[in-house]
Amino acid sequence: MATQSLRPPPLPAEEPSGSPTSGSPPRVLLAEESLPYRRVIREALTAFRECEVDDTPSGEHAFEMALRREYSLFIFSIPLPDMPGDLLDRLLVKAYPLAHRGTHTAPPILFLTRPADMQLFETLKRDVRVRGSLSFPPRLDQLLSLTSTLLPARSTPAASGGLLPPVMPFSQNP
Repeated sequence: MATQSLRPPPLPAEEPSGSPTSGSPPRVLLAEESLPYRRVIREALTAFRECEVDDTPSGEHAFEMALRREYSLFIFSIPLPDMPGDLLDRLLVKAYPLAHRGTHTAPPILFLTRPADMQLFETLKRDVRVRGSLSFPPRLDQLLSLTSTLLPARSTPAASGGLLPPVMPFSQNP
């Protein structure tokens, strides 16, 4: 019986982006195994912060994405299926400035932590780039508080984020 690899789909061909401050909204790289958690975080960020979010369930795929594009913020789960999020971050600290000329270090990072990860997070938060942790399940107030100094707020959060259904005109049938 042949075994299949659980590799993510290949990355689409992308043109290199400018710096995160070159007029385009800041980009966030989110690496978390759970699709529902990724979706909640992505939708909350795009609804309330001026940003674009790229997400993946794989640490390996996140590494490749970070080398192709410039990001303003990383959000990594500590447990990922193929490598721990803290190892992914340490690898990117070394490789990110080499892949993006003019960048001296990798962007700030938030870790997604479960209760079992708190002891490890205590050692990780000594790094100046670590801006905090989101506990599971992710809470909107915690996410918005942690990103308030890292990503600009949207001027009209709910309307531009797509959280409200479109307004449908009322029509009467004759």
